[in-house]
Amino acid sequence: MPFARLATATTPTCHIGLGLAAVGRPGYINLGREEDLGEDRSVDALRTRTHELLDAAYAQGVRYIDVARSYGRSEEFLAGWLDARPDAAAEVVVGSKWGYTYTAGWSADADTHEVKDHGVRTYDRQRAESAELLGAHLDLYQIHSVTPDSPALTDKELHARLAEAAAGGLTVGFSTSGPAQADAVRAALAVTVDGEPLFRTVQSTYNVLETSAGPALAEAHDAGLTVIVKEGMANGRLAAPHAPDALRAVAEEAGAGCDAVALAVVLRQPWAGVVLSGAATLTQLASNLHAAAVDLDEDRLARLAALAEEPHAYWERRGSLPWH
Repeated sequence: MPFARLATATTPTCHIGLGLAAVGRPGYINLGREEDLGEDRSVDALRTRTHELLDAAYAQGVRYIDVARSYGRSEEFLAGWLDARPDAAAEVVVGSKWGYTYTAGWSADADTHEVKDHGVRTYDRQRAESAELLGAHLDLYQIHSVTPDSPALTDKELHARLAEAAAGGLTVGFSTSGPAQADAVRAALAVTVDGEPLFRTVQSTYNVLETSAGPALAEAHDAGLTVIVKEGMANGRLAAPHAPDALRAVAEEAGAGCDAVALAVVLRQPWAGVVLSGAATLTQLASNLHAAAVDLDEDRLARLAALAEEPHAYWERRGSLPWH
């Protein structure tokens, strides 16, 4: 079973993972980065911040860490932390992604921050880069942001490469983005090599504003895939300064932060195996981890369900968020 080590965790946060997209590079699309990161976004400053977050997350029971080739130096930062903490390295499950190349050159103002390519040559190059940094620490390797028209769904040479990696002990998965996530999930579920399903995990965006992938993720779970949920905070749109009034009201009633309530909704989904926190500060992390204890009755859930947006509108809004 993928992520079998997670099943041995006994803390209430065993189903919450930590994603390093927001701290592995100086520029990202999350709201509130000026307050979260401040002016010092040097490599050393973000390495230190990343290690502090990893220390705190591990101490509170988090055992899944999410990185990607396109998240700046996230793999490098994580590798340094794992090498310095062999006891933690023995327990933590590491997932990374390939398919986007980071091109911003450590600038928050670059014209282009990442370039997408799902071809075999990019896989070979990035697989070697991830292996050099993470080595045996890497448990899961995912295709980054598959859409229904992605060549990764039909490229037999790529499928053979991925099957070879799986035969060597690496779990192979995919992530999705865009308004047609459900279609991408279902198309990926149909990909086989020698009659066997290729993918063992799926990572998709799901939150109270974007719920359209839910039925397909339930199908993936029923098919035996581990489901990882990303962007449960909608890139900061569900954090207290920006949260809709209904979310603020429920949070006040529940005695929790807007972020904890938003993540609690995702944790309640029976198909959600790992729900990612994208915290950039220790305060955010502590509040995110409180999601496991939030009480949501049917009335509160119904009020939050009414916040769901039409998928194309949601993704158009996400696409308009500036890198900063």
